[in-house]
Order: sequence, then C-alpha cells, then structure tokens
Amino acid sequence: MFAKCGTSEMPSQDGSLGRTSSVTGTSKTLMQRRNFPAVIAGSTIARQVQYHNLRRPTRVKQSRQSLILTTTCYQYPYRKPEMVVDHLIIGAGVVGLAIAQRLAYKFPSKSTYLVERNSRVGEETRAPGIQSYRVGLYYPTDSLKTRLCLRGRHLLYEHCDKHHVPYRKTGKLIVARKGQEEYLDKLHAHAQALKWPPFSNPNLSDSLVAPTRLIPGDEARQLEPDLSREITAAIESPETGILDSHSFFESLEKLIEESDGAGTVAFGTRVVRVDPHMPQPGESFDDSTSGWVVQFVTGDRDERDSILAHTLINASGLSSTLVLNALLPPEKRLAAFFSRGSYASYRGPGTSHINRLIYPVPEQSTSHGHASLGTHLTVDMQGNIKFGPDSEWLQPPNDATLDGQEIHDFWKRHLVPSDNRLDQMYQAALTYLPGIHRDGLSSDYVGIRPKLVGPGQGFQDFVIRQDWSTNFYRAQAKTGSGLMVSLMGIESPGLTSSLAIGEMVVEELI
Repeated sequence: MFAKCGTSEMPSQDGSLGRTSSVTGTSKTLMQRRNFPAVIAGSTIARQVQYHNLRRPTRVKQSRQSLILTTTCYQYPYRKPEMVVDHLIIGAGVVGLAIAQRLAYKFPSKSTYLVERNSRVGEETRAPGIQSYRVGLYYPTDSLKTRLCLRGRHLLYEHCDKHHVPYRKTGKLIVARKGQEEYLDKLHAHAQALKWPPFSNPNLSDSLVAPTRLIPGDEARQLEPDLSREITAAIESPETGILDSHSFFESLEKLIEESDGAGTVAFGTRVVRVDPHMPQPGESFDDSTSGWVVQFVTGDRDERDSILAHTLINASGLSSTLVLNALLPPEKRLAAFFSRGSYASYRGPGTSHINRLIYPVPEQSTSHGHASLGTHLTVDMQGNIKFGPDSEWLQPPNDATLDGQEIHDFWKRHLVPSDNRLDQMYQAALTYLPGIHRDGLSSDYVGIRPKLVGPGQGFQDFVIRQDWSTNFYRAQAKTGSGLMVSLMGIESPGLTSSLAIGEMVVEELI
C-alpha cells in the first residue's frame, strides 16, 4: 500500500477535497481558533469496514458517468501532526452540521471541529432557499433511507418549532395517469405498513407513521382544480411540507458556535490529505492517541496545518467517496456517480389554484430504483411555483489532479442554472398541469446528487461506513480505535434525514 514518489515513501493515494474560494477578510487557521493539546504518540495502521445499510455499494469499472481516483502519489507529503482534536467533521453541508451540533452538545468537554472548504454552509450540493421535506414513502421498508427519513421528519418538526425555522405542512399529491394506478396501490399499501423507527416517541406508537390516502382522479381535482383530466388516481400525503433551508442551516451553525466552546466551524479550510496515524520509531501507542492525521490549508495560504483527530467524520458530500478512495487500494475503491437536477420558477396561467406539492409517478416506477422522483411542482414560503428537478447524468473530469481543483471547478460550473433544460421540464409538467405555458418558465437553481450507482442499476441505500485507524489495512478485523465514519450517497431524502443521521452517528456509532 506504499509507493515511492521521488526519494521518500508515502501512501499512494491522496485525501484532497479541492481548493476553496477566497474568504473575505483575514482567515484564521483552525490552529489559531483554540489551544490544542500536543500530540504525544503515534498509532498503527490497519483496516476494518462495517456497513450500516441494506447492501454494499456496487463496485464498477470506470464508466462515462463515474469517477474513481487513479493511483498516483500525494501532492502533499505526510506531515506529523502538531495538534490533536477529539472530533473532526469534513464538510458543512446539512449532514455535517447535524453531526457536529449533536457532538458539541453531547460532549461539551471535548473538542468538535467542522471544516468547510467554501465560505459558508451548504454551498455545494444544493443552493435553494426553500426545500421540501419528505415522509419516506418511496424506499424499501428496512432501508436506512426509510428509517432515517421517518425519524428525521419528526426531529425536523421539533427543531423548526424550537429554533423558529420557517416551515409549512403543505401536503402532497402523487398523481397517476391511466396505466400507473397499480404503482399508487402498492405505494399506499407500503406506507400503511411502515413502522416507527428507533428513538421514536413511544406515545406515537398507535398512530400511522406515514399517513396517506388513496383517492380517485375526480377527488384529486377537487383538491387541486388545475390538474389534468387525464389524472385517474392520486395519493394524498398530508405530512409532506416545505421549509426555509437557509434558516435551517444557519440554526445548526448557530447552535455549534453557541456550544460554550465545544464546537467550532472553520470556513475556507480545504482538506488536502488524510492518513491513519502512524507510529514513529520508538513511540508508544495506545487508544487515547489513535486517530487520523488530517492536513489542510486555510484560505489562500500555502502553509499546511496537520491535526490528529481521534474521531473523523467524512461528511464531504460530493467528495465523500473521493476522501475514502484516497485511502483504499485500487481494487477496493468505490465508483461515484453524479446526477444534476435543474429547477425552474414559473409565473403564468395554469397554477392559480395550487395549494399542495404535486409529484408525478416516479421514473422507473416499477421498483425502488428511481432515477429521480420526476419533475414535480413545489412552492416556496411565499407561494411561488417551482418545477424540478429533472435528472441529467454528469461526466466528471477523468484527469482530476490530487489537489481536487479540477473536480471542484467542475461542481461550481455545473451548479450554474441553464435554460437548455426548460423544454424538457415543460413537457414533463404538462402531463399533469395542461394549462401552463412554456414562456412562464425560467431557470432558477441547480443541485447535484451524489450517487453510488449509475443509470439503471437499481436502488442504492445511504451508506454509513465505519473504519478504524488502528487496523485500517487488516483484512478481517471488526473493531478498533481511531474511528472514521464515512457518509456516502446521501442524496434525497438527505435533508429530511439529516438530524436522524446525526442522531444515529453520535448515539450508535461513536
């Protein structure tokens, strides 16, 4: 697992997350934010993997939509850590924020640091101000997506009420045309059979987890008069709604910063390398000094800092497989796929009576392996209409360098809205809202979904994976110390599930 680069030996893969944009003002390094205890010992290298999902992500050969890091030397040589922290989370998306906030409050005497390469939270995967939260209807009963979406929805309600995050239960209709009714029958039966997930309030045990109502097309049109006459049936889901995602992100960030010094968020901080902590000649080792050596650069500085994290959380979203693959031999690396979803705002006729979210029957609706949930209608807190997302598979650059600049620029470029998807979105929306006009659509925003399977490969659950620095390269070891948790394929329903993911990681895995 070691390769010679020049005259020095070093691990042969890199943990680069890419270059951040400049941060306004003077950027403090993570080192300057707190006085860390000095590192006093090294660790051993070994390997263990534990999966918390239905099945392992499919390992596939490089395809035109997949990205697997190639074997090449680190741009940055290994650097012995100067400081130590208890918990280090990579990535200030909604999942990283949820985990960091829970860690900071559960372990007030320990240090929890959240590092983000961008200048603010939640900047990469999605950028809208309003998002819908889901009930958890679409996924297999025993999947993490179902469990965490169901639990996350209730945690989300509690959080929004407590911290004054705007949200609204709009309800949702899933509408079918002739020939699609069987899918609704199965989806309704699936919803009625769902059970309350772990950590749920026992007082809820007698109520339905995901209440739904199967209704004929005429009743659906009574609820939403703008619907097409071709709609023959619908499922009403009253618990679905919308929330102000920016306010939600900011509330989590504020809680971390107000945790009496236990939690800190560092922006403009790009991780450039991750290694299991290696013992130096003559150094002793024990569990208290195990962990992961994380090197990072702050802002536009060329100087690197190196920290030993006893527990490392890889919640880097689009880069989560990239971080892990940098540590794995080629035959163990995981393929990553990326789907771009565009949204359009709408102003025009044909939607004047809309009160609910409206979803068509999903693509590939014969299984749980949806390419997407279809181009659906959503509203914001002011009642403005939006359509999306569509689904467009991306081709990441095959020659990305190890500092991640190419892949980071690639994400930025594809997060820019474009009008070239509007015709397809219009045709998709016409199937259930025939009164809309094409000239009422304008491109709004774009999101990128990280996926672990490509087109037509079926359902893939969230992957929450554990590795330990003390036995990272040992084939069959099942426990260890120096925990790293990698969260991969956290696409929809990731926002709804985020607080439940934080709960699971902190309460069950750490």
